[in-house]
Parts: sequence; structure tokens; C-alpha cells
Amino acid sequence: MFTVTIKAEELPISLSEFQKRALAWADKYSFVAYYNPNDIAYPHNGFEHRLAVSSGAAVKIDQQQVLQSMRQELSKQHNMWCGYLAYDLKNQIENLNSHNSDNLAFPLAFFFEPEVQLYFKDGGVTIKSTKNNTSEVVESIIALPTPVAAASSNLKIQQKVTPEIYKANVECIKAHILEGDVYELNYCMEFYAEDVEVSPLPLYLALNEASPTPFSGYLKYNDKYLLCASPERFLKKEGPKLISQPIKGTIRRGQTPEEDAQLQHQLRHDEKELAENMMIVDLVRNDLSRSCGVGTVQVEEMFGIYGFRQVSQMISTVSGELREENNLIDALAGAFPMGSMTGAPKISAMQLIEELEVTKRGLYSGTFGYITPENDCDFNVVIRSIQYNASNKYLSFMVGSAITYDSDPEHEYEECLLKAQAIMKVLNQG
Repeated sequence: MFTVTIKAEELPISLSEFQKRALAWADKYSFVAYYNPNDIAYPHNGFEHRLAVSSGAAVKIDQQQVLQSMRQELSKQHNMWCGYLAYDLKNQIENLNSHNSDNLAFPLAFFFEPEVQLYFKDGGVTIKSTKNNTSEVVESIIALPTPVAAASSNLKIQQKVTPEIYKANVECIKAHILEGDVYELNYCMEFYAEDVEVSPLPLYLALNEASPTPFSGYLKYNDKYLLCASPERFLKKEGPKLISQPIKGTIRRGQTPEEDAQLQHQLRHDEKELAENMMIVDLVRNDLSRSCGVGTVQVEEMFGIYGFRQVSQMISTVSGELREENNLIDALAGAFPMGSMTGAPKISAMQLIEELEVTKRGLYSGTFGYITPENDCDFNVVIRSIQYNASNKYLSFMVGSAITYDSDPEHEYEECLLKAQAIMKVLNQG
């Protein structure tokens, strides 16, 4: 591996300009993965700020037995892996199935090993390449024009589920809760546009400007794209330590500091939101306990309130220590998919989700991240994200909320629209 580190003052352009031009340079590759923490303070930090590209072959993963295949490949010596696990991987972890429509056609899992990696850290950039071409990479990036954030032209965004059906399904979920089938369920709906051509990179830059988050990302997988503005971490592994940070609890930002403080106080003392968060914390503790040592799983922070550009969120932090005989795949198998996007009990919730939702979630509710050569990782929860298939010109995003017995259907619908606000803005819908 050839490596060079360049300080910001050594560049002929600003570091932020260099970062944007690097994205434009990266977009000529078949595979691109960009991880952007947006300099947002976050417990255990956000993503490492990195850009990775390749035009080689993807990591060989058997889509019929993803985790077993990954276990085998990760047991060998390997470089950085960049990619994702889609929500329907659940069907290989539990006895579940999915028959809903899917117009995006992302495979269940995809990872690649970068030919070139750029790390933005300590006021500079470190470039690592499998070839002796780091100087050429820098020159190529600097020579490009800076890409400009651009909202898409007015798209005809449609909802797969009408407001009336959405609210009726919330009532249906509440009936299931009364019957004891579930006690919380994350119910989601799709917004979509057909036969559209968009420029994914300018659109991602616009989304990131509208809604900067600590787990933001951009993925190009040939003709398929993920434009992600996620505030939520699914799983981080540092040596034997696992960290999961479920989000449950959302409220709008205030127009003034005083109103904002009042709204955050309201969120912190909302009994329904506290109950939702506590349920998912219990579920995450149980998920981590499947791979962690007895007595090592602990709640580091409960009901933390964190403000982002569009909303304030209630976030809890749960950690544990892997048992000696377990590894990253055991941790993923025990925790995927994340409880904040399913509900509890988890299997019952996922079965009911399949009955009520009409679209396969694809990457939504899945996870995007990276695995280091040491088999450490950081994975987000794919929410607040646009998925786009350039070949069939289909664009999609989903939003959802946690339904409990106390849920008001109108309020839940409004919460979904609040979460969709940033994406609607960059699609020129609001």
C-alpha cells in the first residue's frame, strides 16, 4: 500500500474544496463509498471521514448465505471493506420471508476493497493506494471543477400508501398490541418517483447541506445509489467492545434558542417517547447479550437529547464486550436488523411489518458502513436516505415511526412527514 499525507496548507485549494472535488473524481469509479461525520460531536464519535473507490471486483459474497460467506472471507487476511447489508438479510437470520414489491433491486449484501482511500483527518488528507499513483490522484482531483450541491428539478413524488390507509394500519397495529402480539412496531411507508433522471452526487451534496448528520454517506454501486443522511449508529466494534446507539424519540427544532430548549425539554419528559426508547434499549441489550459476555452489557447513556439540523432526537448508548469465542459476524447476526427499525418482540414485529407494508425496504432499515482489516467496524442505520436505481430510473425514500398503544395515528403521520422534510426539500417538494 502506497501512502502520502498532505496538510491542508500544502494544497492549492481549501481542504473543503478538495473534499468535494475528490467526490467528483471518485464518481468515475464503479464503486464509491463516502463516510462523512460532518464534524458533529457525538458519543463515541460519528463515522471516520473517508472516501473509498474501486473499479475492480466486489468481495465475493454468496447472496444465499451472506453471513456464512462473510465469515469465511473475513477469516482471511483482507483490506478495508466498504459496503452495506440490506434489511431483508433478516430472512437468513430468522425464519422470515418477504414478498413485497422491489423496484430498486439492491442485492442483500455488497462490499468492496478500495483501490484508493482518502482519510480526512487532523486538518489534512491521507491517501492510500494499491498502486504507486498517489501524486497522480492528487493532481486529478485538483484539476476538476468543484461539484455544486443541487436540488433536483421538480419530481412527481408519490406515496405508496395514502394517509387514510396509513392511519388505518396504525389502528391495526394498536389492535395487535392490545392482543399481545407486539408491544411496539416500527411502521414505514414509501415515497417514490418513476422514470426520473437525477444527478446523484449533486443531490447528495444538497441533502447533506440540508441535513448534516454524523453518519452521512454516499454509495455508488454501478447503477445503484444510496444518498444517506443518517443520525443513527447501528453497531460499532472497537476490539472486543461493541457499541449500539438506538434512536427513539423525535421532535422538531425550535425557531429560537428558547423555543428549541423548551421543545427538547418536552421530548425528554414525554412519557410515550421515554417508553418507546426504553423498550428498544431493552431489545438492544438483549441483542448484544447474544454475543457479549455475561455482565458486560451496560447502558452508558439513557435518553440523551441531541439536536440535528431538522429535528432533535432521543438517543441511548448501549455497549458490551464480545465473548472470546465470538467475532464480528456473531455480533452482526445477534443484532441485525436493528431493533429501532423493527419493534419488539423483534420476530413478531418483523412478521407484522411484512403484512402491513407494501414495499420491500431494500437498504432502508439496513446498514451502511465499513469493516477494517482488524475486523473492527462502524455501521449506521440507513434512515433519512434516498435510494436510486439509475437503470430503471426509480427513486425511493421511506420514513416511519414507532407505534405503541398510546400512539395517535394523526401524530404518527405528522412525525413521518417531519422526518421526510429534508429529503422533500432537496427534491424541490417543499
